[in-house]
Amino acid sequence: MIAAPNSASGKTTVTAALMCLLADKGYKVGAFKCGPDYIDTQLHSKILGVPSINLDLFFTDDTTVRYLLEKHSEGRDISIIEGVMGYYDGLAGRSAAASSYDIARTTDTPVIFVADVKGMSLSVAALLKGFIEYRADSNIKGVIFNRCSKGMFEILKGIVEDQLDIKALGYLPVLDECAFSSRHLGLMLPDEIDDLDKKLAMLAKTLEQTLDLEELFKIAQISSPVAEDKMTYVSEISVLPQSSQKPRIKIAVAKDEAFCFYYADNLSLLEDFGAELEYFSPIHDTVLPSGTAGILLGGGYPENYARQLSENTQMLSAIKTAILDKNIPCLAECGGFLYLHGYMEDLEGKSWKMADVIDAKATYQGKLSRHFGYVTITDRKTQMSIKGHEFHYYESTDNGAECTAQKPLSNKKWDCIHKKGRDGRGDLSAGFAHLYYYSNPSFIKAFLERCRKA
Repeated sequence: MIAAPNSASGKTTVTAALMCLLADKGYKVGAFKCGPDYIDTQLHSKILGVPSINLDLFFTDDTTVRYLLEKHSEGRDISIIEGVMGYYDGLAGRSAAASSYDIARTTDTPVIFVADVKGMSLSVAALLKGFIEYRADSNIKGVIFNRCSKGMFEILKGIVEDQLDIKALGYLPVLDECAFSSRHLGLMLPDEIDDLDKKLAMLAKTLEQTLDLEELFKIAQISSPVAEDKMTYVSEISVLPQSSQKPRIKIAVAKDEAFCFYYADNLSLLEDFGAELEYFSPIHDTVLPSGTAGILLGGGYPENYARQLSENTQMLSAIKTAILDKNIPCLAECGGFLYLHGYMEDLEGKSWKMADVIDAKATYQGKLSRHFGYVTITDRKTQMSIKGHEFHYYESTDNGAECTAQKPLSNKKWDCIHKKGRDGRGDLSAGFAHLYYYSNPSFIKAFLERCRKA
C-alpha cells in the first residue's frame, strides 16, 4: 500500500509513477484504491490497462475486501493499493474504521509511506515515528520522500533508518511539469490531462533512478496470502452467478465525457448476475441500444456538458420514453440523477432542459453538499439497504422521499431516492448517492429481475 499522513502528500503521484515504472519493466500489476474514489482508479486503469478495484470497509466487511483483493490479484506479479486521505482517517473523522490503516490491517498488507518533506528535515523522523507507533500493527515498513532533493534524501535516509524500524526506499524531487490538474470534484480525468503520457514517462524515469525497487519487492513479500477467504466468501455469501440458465439481458450503460464514474466491481457484478452491458453516449448517440431491458446512468460531469446534453433532444426523448412509457427500469446516480431532472444549471448558473423524467431542477451550489460522505440508503417500504457515497456540488429541488439516507456514527439522516418519475410512472432508483453493489448483492439481483419482467 502507498499511504501518507494526509491528502496532497503525493500518494497519487508516487502510485502512478510506480505503476508506470513496473509496467514498463514488464511486470503484471494489480491496481486497487482505498475508499470510494472513482477518479484515481481511472488513472490506474489508464496506466495499466486493467480495472482498478475499490477496497472499502464501510461498503463491505473484512471477508469481502480480502476476497476482492485476492480475486483481482490473481495472475499479478505485484498488487498496489493506493491509500485515501491520511493513513488513520476513517469514518466520521473520528474513527480509524474504513481508513487506509484498516484496509492494511485487514489484508495484512505492508505499507510504504509517502512523506512530503518540503520545508522539513529532522522533523520527518518524528512524523514517521508517530504514525508507526500510533497503532502497534501499523504495518508501515518503508518510506518514499516526496519533493526531496538527492542531498536531502541521503541525510534523511541515514536519520530514519538509524532511528526507526523502517526502510527509506527512495524519493521524488519537485517536478512541477508532472503535476496533475484538479477541479471541483478532484483530479482531472486521465483523458483530459495534457501530455499525460509524457508526464507519466518522466515520473517513471525519475523514480527508476531514485527508488530501491529490489527493497520494495522484499517488503511486498512480507504480506500474507489471503486465498482461503476467496472460497469462504463464495460459499457463505453466495454472490457467484445464479442465472446461468437464464438468457442474458441487455443493460444500457451511459459512458462518455459526461458519465464516467463507475465502480469496476459494480459492472462486473452486473455481468456475473446475467447482464450484457452495452455502452452508449447521452452526448453523441440519438437512440438507446437495441433490446435495452434496463438503463444505468452513472455519475460524472454532466454540468460540464449541459449544452450538448440538452441539445441532443433525440436522446433525451428516448430516455424519457423508455422510463416513463415503456417502464424500463433505471438506476441513476449523482450525475445520472441530474440528467433525469426537468432542468439543470451549468457552472455559470444557466438552466438547460434535461430528460424531464423527474419534476425538479438541479442547481449548482459552488461548494460540497452538506450530505457529503458515506451513507446507508434504506427503502422505507421493503427495508432493503445498500451503502454508498455522496460527493457533489449540486442540490435538487426534489431529492425524493422513498428512502432514508443515514450517515455512519451519526444521527444525521434525510429523505432521498426517487422510485417513480413524473405522474407516478416509471421504475427508478434515482438519487445523489453512488451505490456499491457488493454491499448488498440482493439489490442488484432485484434490479435485474425487474429488467427481465419489464
